[in-house]
Amino acid sequence: MREISIYDTTLRDGAQAEGVNFSLEDKLVITRKLDEFGVDYIEGGWPNPTNPKDLEYFVKVRELELKHARIAAFGSTRRARNRPGDDPILNTLLKAETEVVTIFGKSWDLHVSKVLRTSLEENLRMIEDSVAYLKRHGREVVYDAEHFFDGFKENPEYALGTLKAAQDGGADIIVLADTNGGTLPGGLREAIEAAKEVLSVPFGVHTHNDGGLAVANTLLAVELGAVQVQGTVNGYGERCGNANLCVVIPNLQLKMGMRCVPEGSLKKLTELSRFISEVANLPHDHRMPYVGESAFAHKGGAHVDGVLKVRRSFEHVQPEVVGNRRRFLTSDQAGGGLIVERLRQIGYTEVAKEDP
Repeated sequence: MREISIYDTTLRDGAQAEGVNFSLEDKLVITRKLDEFGVDYIEGGWPNPTNPKDLEYFVKVRELELKHARIAAFGSTRRARNRPGDDPILNTLLKAETEVVTIFGKSWDLHVSKVLRTSLEENLRMIEDSVAYLKRHGREVVYDAEHFFDGFKENPEYALGTLKAAQDGGADIIVLADTNGGTLPGGLREAIEAAKEVLSVPFGVHTHNDGGLAVANTLLAVELGAVQVQGTVNGYGERCGNANLCVVIPNLQLKMGMRCVPEGSLKKLTELSRFISEVANLPHDHRMPYVGESAFAHKGGAHVDGVLKVRRSFEHVQPEVVGNRRRFLTSDQAGGGLIVERLRQIGYTEVAKEDP
C-alpha cells in the first residue's frame, strides 16, 4: 500500500480564512487533536516579530507530548540583498526550534518582478541559499513553490528553474502550489509531468479551491506521483479555502488504496471536523462530503426505500467508516418504506408496507 503523508496547515493557512481567529489556546488544543488523529505534519504558524501569538505558540508547543505529528514552522525565503545568516526571517524560523521548516519562494516571474521587485536571477539565489542555510542548521526543509502552476503557464522554463534551485539547495521535498486556486486538472497534469522531468527529490501538492477543484487536483497530483498532500480541516483557508482534508483523506484511503492516517483514525474523522468548527466558532457545513450531517441523510421516498433494502444503492461508503451516521428524513416526499421503519423503531414490529 502506497503511503501519502498528510501535512495539515489549518493553524496557518486555515487561520487566514475570513471569520477564523484562533487564540493561542485554540491552536494548542487543535494541535493535540490533530496529533491524536494521526496527521504527519502540523504547520503551526509563521513566527515573526509582528506575530507574537505564533512566536509564543512555538514555545508552548514544545511542552506537548505529541505522539505522531511533527511541527513545522512556516516562512519565506530570505529578502533580496540579505545574506542568509543575517536574514531576520530565516533566523526567526530557526529560533522556533522545530524539526521541520517550510519556506515558500516565488515560481511566477510576475511576482518576482512586480511584487518582490527583484531580478529573476536574484530570486533563484534567494531560493537556493535560503534552503541551503536551513539545511546546514539541521532542519528538514519543505519547499513550497508558490504560484507554481500560474508561473508554469506563463514562463515554464523559469518556473521549473525555481524548482531546480530549491533542489540544489537541498530541499527534502518540493511542494507544487496552486496558490490562486484556478488551475484546471489538464493544466495541473501538464505542469506536474514537466516538473517530474527536472526533480530527483519527492514532490507534494498544495491546492486552493477558487475554481472548486482543490480536492480533485490534489487527488490527481497523487495519481501523478505526489507523496505529500497539504490541506486544512473543513477546507478553511484564504478566499475560497484550501483542499479539504476531510474529503481528501477518505478518498485517498478508501477509494485510491493509499495509506495516509493510522488504522482506526478514519472513524474519528467526523468528530475531528466538528471539533475544529466548534473551536473556530463557525457553523459546521452540514452538506460537507463524508462528515456533514446531510452526507448520509435520505429524504426522497425511492432513495429511502433503496437504502432500506440495500445500503449501497444510494451510499458510496458506509457512514460508520468515517464516524458519521445514516439518517432518514420524514417529509411529504417520504414513501411507505420510511413510515414502516419509523413505526418499527417505536415498537410496531409487525407492521408491513402493504398495511392500510
